[in-house]
Amino acid sequence: MAREFHTGLVGVEPICELHVQAMKQLPDVELIGIVDFDRKRAQAKAETWGTIALDSFEQIVDAGANVVHILTPLPSRAKLALSALAKGCHVLIQAPIAETEADVLAIQQLAAEKGLTVAAAHTLLFDPQIVHALAQVKAGAIGDLVAVEIHHTVHYPAYEGGALPPWAARAGYPLRDHGVHGVYVLQALLGQIAQGECEQRSSGSEPNLAYDAWSVRLQCQRGLGELHLSFGGKPVHQVIIQGTGGLLEIDLLAAFSGTRALSARTTPLGRITHAVTEALRPLRALRPVLEKPIGLWKRARKADPAHHDVRALVADFYARLAAHEPAATDLEEVAEVIKWTDRFARSAETDQAAERAAFTLSATVPFVVTGASGSLGRAVVQRLVADGHKVRAFVRRMPERREANVEYAFGNLGDPDAVGRAIAGAATVIHCGAATSGGWAEHEGATVVGTSNVIAACKKHQVKQLVHISSMSVVDRAGSAGNGAVTEDTNLEPRAAERGAYTRAKLAAEQAVSDAAQAGLPTVILRPGQIFGGGIPLINGAVARNAGGRWLVLGDGKLELPLVYIDDVVDAITSAAAKKLTKGEVIQIIDPDHLTQAEVLNLAGGAKKIVRVPRPLVFALGKLSELPLGVLGRQSPVAGYRLKSALAQLRYESSRATTLLGWKPRVGVREGIRRLSS
Repeated sequence: MAREFHTGLVGVEPICELHVQAMKQLPDVELIGIVDFDRKRAQAKAETWGTIALDSFEQIVDAGANVVHILTPLPSRAKLALSALAKGCHVLIQAPIAETEADVLAIQQLAAEKGLTVAAAHTLLFDPQIVHALAQVKAGAIGDLVAVEIHHTVHYPAYEGGALPPWAARAGYPLRDHGVHGVYVLQALLGQIAQGECEQRSSGSEPNLAYDAWSVRLQCQRGLGELHLSFGGKPVHQVIIQGTGGLLEIDLLAAFSGTRALSARTTPLGRITHAVTEALRPLRALRPVLEKPIGLWKRARKADPAHHDVRALVADFYARLAAHEPAATDLEEVAEVIKWTDRFARSAETDQAAERAAFTLSATVPFVVTGASGSLGRAVVQRLVADGHKVRAFVRRMPERREANVEYAFGNLGDPDAVGRAIAGAATVIHCGAATSGGWAEHEGATVVGTSNVIAACKKHQVKQLVHISSMSVVDRAGSAGNGAVTEDTNLEPRAAERGAYTRAKLAAEQAVSDAAQAGLPTVILRPGQIFGGGIPLINGAVARNAGGRWLVLGDGKLELPLVYIDDVVDAITSAAAKKLTKGEVIQIIDPDHLTQAEVLNLAGGAKKIVRVPRPLVFALGKLSELPLGVLGRQSPVAGYRLKSALAQLRYESSRATTLLGWKPRVGVREGIRRLSS
């Protein structure tokens, strides 16, 4: 049987797979090909989906497409939509369909001229919970609407270095990209938007964004709407609808919704009813506790499939095409949504440009410090300024307060252009920046690619000295046990990937610097031990874990710790710079007073009881954890080799810090612990 709709997909984003699954359920729809900016990725997906990968958008049309799904990143959507319409294709566009109101109106006008259908993929309007809420509101289940409040947390993928993605490069992009979904839900519930305002701020939860928290307030035809959009926090997607007769609460992540009635309290009967209602509140509170897991369980069993909204949207789009009916989304309303999100985004970008204009860079500067907003980098900047030097701090976010004699260069270590701007004109670069959390993508982008960018910029701008801050994590801990003291000549870690992303990245970075030093780059490499102070905690997993008000120690507590107080590390860094070490020297920075886990807890652990887990039991539990996590394709954080490395009985010795730097701890670990404790 001939199929009525021959569809091409443009863009192989994650959402694309859901579109393919939906189309396979529709007998009148044939997927004839896909195209993407990444040809290899398109080919791989085409083989999976049983179709072909094409080289260009024009080839999709030439292959006979009369419908096109545009699922590319936001900046390209409007242009591709206009091209598809010009070729005579109906279009379904991932929302937001454009960045500006003018682009939406241009799409609307061309579609009208061609007699074609354009649908915006406002998927939330097809989510079962939102569909139910719209029906409840229309039926008057909670009375007349008063206000709607939406809370949504979003996560962007890790930045792996290279050209900045638009969400990191443009201050307003995150609101354009994700705010639109909340705004069209508010519009669907509350009607036409009359007035609006937006506030944005940087909380630090997603430091790659100029602003990671947005609050939008809209005065609409039927009430007040608020959208609170955040990036980088715990997953949240809730909608609270307030009416004159009750509240409708929706948790879109848990597939749960519930209605709560409001009682009048101005009459004696109303006050009695309210008192009884409040007394029963604890029992009512059990409902979401029970129903949220049920919703998640249904999704896991596919009784209530996740992403039902996308499948329902695609099915509705083709049903309307077949019936020659207009799309579910009115482009006039879409244009209104885009108008407000674009207005707020432009305002944020104007604010950021004005704020950054106040920060200028000198043609030359004695010191550049990367990672200057971190604990160690910040301490280095403060010391250099105290010693009378001018410093350029390379940071991702604008500081809340500007420091005297400090100029600020903004950007991400993974961005070669930003690193180049920061290092231009510098005499000495102190490279403290690195990822300290996240998966391999985060560590690769900040630590590995970031260090490569620093090396390249130092070469280009003929920096006189690079002081690279490495880590003691790069040494072969497991292989060094019982083989004498750990020194700068100890073997490097041979199985870094098994130790974790941090070790793997720091090792790759140090090796890149060592290679650059051998090729003539003037550099010195410092390997601090376990730094504490200045915001870095003393008691971490290497010492003990806080478990139920007790200190949980893995092993007998006799592990020797390579501790060093932060002020003493800064002394070593500034000494390396002052002595102009540039031959690729590697120097350990560890306090000679080698405390054990037990001694640290005795000095700083307080009155908490200490529980020691015998080493054989620790290794047995670690082994047990490997199988289930391996089935999930994940590495156990307590896998055998990682535990063998973490619990290796090591001694640390080195005279290089004294010989080459003239360094000895000025504060020392015991005084450092006393300062923390006081």
